[in-house]
Amino acid sequence: MRAAVLHTLGESPRYEEFSEPRLAEGEALLKVIAAALKPVDKQIASGTHYASPKNLPVVCGTDGVGQLADGTRIFFGGARAPYGAMAERTVVRQAFCFPLPDGLDDQIAAAIPNPGVSAWLTLVHRAKLTAGETVLILGATGVTGKLAVKIAKLLGAGRVVAAGRNPEALESLREDGADAVIRLDTPDQELAEAFARERGAAGFQVVIDYIWGRPTEIFLSAITRKEFAAVTTETRLVQVGESAGPEISLPAAVLRSTPLTILGTAGFPPREVLADALQKVMVHATSGELRIATERVSLPDIESAWQRDARGRRIVVVP
Repeated sequence: MRAAVLHTLGESPRYEEFSEPRLAEGEALLKVIAAALKPVDKQIASGTHYASPKNLPVVCGTDGVGQLADGTRIFFGGARAPYGAMAERTVVRQAFCFPLPDGLDDQIAAAIPNPGVSAWLTLVHRAKLTAGETVLILGATGVTGKLAVKIAKLLGAGRVVAAGRNPEALESLREDGADAVIRLDTPDQELAEAFARERGAAGFQVVIDYIWGRPTEIFLSAITRKEFAAVTTETRLVQVGESAGPEISLPAAVLRSTPLTILGTAGFPPREVLADALQKVMVHATSGELRIATERVSLPDIESAWQRDARGRRIVVVP
């Protein structure tokens, strides 16, 4: 079969022949219909991700849309190494095959689960967002950040503040429910003042952080109390991405003066939680409430597509 084959960490995969997958107990053999090219796929292939392969070659791609032997169209994840989603065929555990609703386009079905489910689980499973709370999305102009803004509103957030670098994308987020926007590409003092202003007296109960680095340091400085005060609300910050930097400086005063809890995404939740989140995201995607921009690329063009800047959209690879 033909596939996107990675031979060296840090390089682009090549379109070439790869051995046919063989089934083991509890697995399903799939004909791949479409697979999204995501930042995590590139991180894994670069060797910088904790799940980067130790043995090469491997087929790239972590999830996608496929067809079972009986013709059922499903979304799948977790292909067994060395197989991946960017191939004509792949093999996955049956437990990670999820039926798709009728009426949902193949490209959308391949592109939206990873960022949509990530945003849903981050808000529900980790941040435990409740109706009426105020949410700040750091990195709201990325693919996942945009979905997080909309999902926060669907989940009943009372107020959502979107922070990002792209001014046009920020303004467009008002249509998806953002009540206020903050530009991250401003001088440090101005950014700190913007965080403090939008925080207001009620504070942020939930912060979803896709960027980390310097903007997060400025945010934490902006919410640090300068006097003893009664605790009225807690901020739950969930660290998801690191597009602005992999590290921050965290002064002790931030944690001693501020009711702040910092959480990570903590890997995969139980299957039933994952399946419930996927089902809800797919329902909202089918209705049009959740949207994602896509770009179709043929599998033979994977090498050039791998190097492309797909900011604001998902490249979807089709065999």
